[in-house]
Amino acid sequence: MKLFHFEEWVNAALTEDIGSGDITSLVTIPEQAQGSAKLFVKENGVIAGIEEAKRIIHHYDSNLQFNSILTDGSVVHSGDIAFTIHGSSRSITSIERLVLNVMQRMSGIATKTNKLTQKIAHTPCKILDTRKTTPNFRYFEKEAVRIGGGVNHRYALYDMILVKDNHVDFCGDMRSTIEQIRRHISENNLQIPVEIEARTLEDVQLILDSKIAFRVLLDNFTVNQIQEAVNLVNGQIQTEASGGINESNFVAYAETGVDFISMGALTHQIQSLDLSLKAYHVK
Repeated sequence: MKLFHFEEWVNAALTEDIGSGDITSLVTIPEQAQGSAKLFVKENGVIAGIEEAKRIIHHYDSNLQFNSILTDGSVVHSGDIAFTIHGSSRSITSIERLVLNVMQRMSGIATKTNKLTQKIAHTPCKILDTRKTTPNFRYFEKEAVRIGGGVNHRYALYDMILVKDNHVDFCGDMRSTIEQIRRHISENNLQIPVEIEARTLEDVQLILDSKIAFRVLLDNFTVNQIQEAVNLVNGQIQTEASGGINESNFVAYAETGVDFISMGALTHQIQSLDLSLKAYHVK
């Protein structure tokens, strides 16, 4: 379960941006003024965040009329219109920046994810996101990955046992770590997925023999080492490659037969897609 409360997040974001009031709109726009605006796409990519924009807009002013023209995941080109809104001109100008901030970043992530997934479409491999996300913005960034064609990894620390190298080192060794996990799951009757990071092929074999993990994380393995590990696993559990993987080499990793590649760059090395909300009818 994702412990994210959309309305609470919107309230916090509005407090940060509007505070006691949008003073410019209050002094320049008559209280009863009505208007319309269009969300323009200004560069090619994949649009994301339309549904989130609708929720934000209606949370701020439920009387605003929202008309979707495009849907999340659509391939867009400069000049396309994603949606229109109509209602209080003050409300439109006040909510503009929050909507754009969310959509521009989400669309940038969706565009990047889509580009990468297309490059490995000839393989069964899927791209996973990570927890390398902006604090308090994870929900939106992971949703953008999904919209772009990627797959969401665990949402947070509470919904999967994911054993990394530090856990093993603090626990003692791989055998001790596996036994500790087994004991805790049994004593607490837990139904929770387990993934364990392997640093060597010996680790991979121990993880396979334990039969407690549904996936093995092959971290900082070379392409050849990934191939060896995939052959060793032989479909018994899922395989995930991570660490040292980038746009220049991720196709080679995908072609090893690994099930997943996780890339933090999907959410922390992103250029936002250029969008603009423009008034087009005022009365």
